[in-house]
Amino acid sequence: MSMETTAWMALSQARHAPREQPALSRATLRRVLGFARPHRRRLALFLLLSTVSALLAVATPVLAGRVVDAISGGTADAAARDAAAGTVVRLAVLIAVIAVAEAAVGLLARGLSARIGEGVILDLRTAVFDHVQRMPIAFFTRTRTGALVSRLNNDVIGAQRAFSSTLSNVVANTVTLLLTLVVMVRLSWQITLFALVLLPVFLLPARRLGRRLARLSREAADHNATMGNQMTERFSAPGATLVKLFGRPGKESEEFAVRARRVRDIGVRTAMLQHVFFTSLTLVSALALALVYGLGGLLALRGSLDAGSVVALALLLTRLYAPLTALAGARVEVMGALVSFQRVFEVLDLKPLIEEREDAREVPDGPVSVEFDRVDFAYPSAEKVSLASLEEVAVLDSRGGEQVLHGVSFRAEPGRMVALVGSSGAGKSTIAQLVPRLYDADAGTVRIGGVDVRELSFASLRSTLGMVTQDGHLFHDSIRANLLYARPEAGEDELWDALRRARLDGLVASLPDGLDTVVGERGYRLSGGERQRLTIARLLLARPRVVILDEATAHLDSTSEAAVQEALAEALEGRTSVVIAHRLSTVRAADQILVVEDGRIVERGTHDELLAADGRYGELYRTQFDRGAGEADAPVGTPVA
Repeated sequence: MSMETTAWMALSQARHAPREQPALSRATLRRVLGFARPHRRRLALFLLLSTVSALLAVATPVLAGRVVDAISGGTADAAARDAAAGTVVRLAVLIAVIAVAEAAVGLLARGLSARIGEGVILDLRTAVFDHVQRMPIAFFTRTRTGALVSRLNNDVIGAQRAFSSTLSNVVANTVTLLLTLVVMVRLSWQITLFALVLLPVFLLPARRLGRRLARLSREAADHNATMGNQMTERFSAPGATLVKLFGRPGKESEEFAVRARRVRDIGVRTAMLQHVFFTSLTLVSALALALVYGLGGLLALRGSLDAGSVVALALLLTRLYAPLTALAGARVEVMGALVSFQRVFEVLDLKPLIEEREDAREVPDGPVSVEFDRVDFAYPSAEKVSLASLEEVAVLDSRGGEQVLHGVSFRAEPGRMVALVGSSGAGKSTIAQLVPRLYDADAGTVRIGGVDVRELSFASLRSTLGMVTQDGHLFHDSIRANLLYARPEAGEDELWDALRRARLDGLVASLPDGLDTVVGERGYRLSGGERQRLTIARLLLARPRVVILDEATAHLDSTSEAAVQEALAEALEGRTSVVIAHRLSTVRAADQILVVEDGRIVERGTHDELLAADGRYGELYRTQFDRGAGEADAPVGTPVA
């Protein structure tokens, strides 16, 4: 390894040093070793191969010195030349064998390193991914997606370096350093001492400049992250629409260009600093070699040192500086990996608020009821479900924990419809989210089929419930894949039957790729009504016994709403249903209507009963009717001619 390469390693270590170097925690180290335990055999072999590689690396300069000695000692006569020639040939063959062995050992070590590193990445990524999937919805409403993805990518890879790079470098460099010092001292303690005196001239500039480059690198990374977030938000369909609607492309371009220009300036400055640094180190390298050849040559001329030893010392010089420089930066590498591990462990240490019981039960067979019994609920505070680093804020929002549902009680009989109506923010969607355990009640009980939902298995609960929300979310995948997400084993005929019942079969059949048509990010290649009908088709394919509709017809025009209403009539037929509707006329056919205000049920009854009572429901209904939203709308569950 050349001195320039060694300098680059020192520089790189400093540039990638963590912002804060945490203290080594035994608990953290134990957890790190826990991830290493499945790979312990490969790790042991890897360390052994790294040690062997270090031994072979030191042997080559020593043998090269002996070749020089054999050549210089074989000039006396023909017999001496013949003997020297044989020695040179044997040493050359041995050097070649060592080179081949070193290459083979290096390949084996690299293969093991890759397997260990990639294995750790697999273990960490799957652990984080599986854990994140268990987190409550509150976690996702607060967390910035890019920050979470970074944990699965950048931080996991940073942690992986501890096994694939840092560990082997420390072992190999330690062995190389000790062997090199021993050999150099035996050859010439004077030259070894002078070489060590020159080390600070070589090392200190690297550390100092490395810190300057680290600041520039972090600033560039911050600007790049900001540009990435800007592109992610503005290049999505809703973001691009907003920019165009408010006529702000010029402003967006200006903000982006300011950051891009700063990154350019940092790149230029970084390149110049590196060039100056490497030019300086080239000079240091030349001075070090001049010292070895000058002092060594004088000692050789005086008979105190062999010519071969001078050559060996010159070759060993880089073997001395390289591990010393690398070990000087080993702590930075270790701390960098430790920071990555701690950032991964931060996510793993977030406890899911909703857990499945070990003795979880199945939902009873047949039609089932949905019941709320004196349910109280407050959304969890940020500290229970999130991290400041994942929200990209300095301090978590301290708000939260305020009760939003107060003693909610009602029962949806098997095969019957209960409608929730009321003002925006009254708590209707919150009630709906407690049924599939997107959140858990703080007090009281939510039951399905007479069983507390907290006693049911997740699989049984998900197979029993089907929910359609107002945004109608779809994955950037084909229509087929989005449908099969509800029931992977469904056949082709079942897919088309679900589309027919959702009044979407004609549209899909007219598409060039049919079921294999990609719907785009969040389904934005489809209209709002088509997107909603596709989510209803997905629900029909799942065949749930309980259906929850949360503003499923919101934000749709009259034509789209009529088509969605027909699809909903199919979805609700014979099923227990909880329907949230803003348009009161769409729930006239409900078996029971609950009026929710401020987290409480203030009225209940049928449409006619509530109108006759002339209370809050009557007030809401008259307000909507006066605005033209009334009798022309068809109720949910009633087919539109």
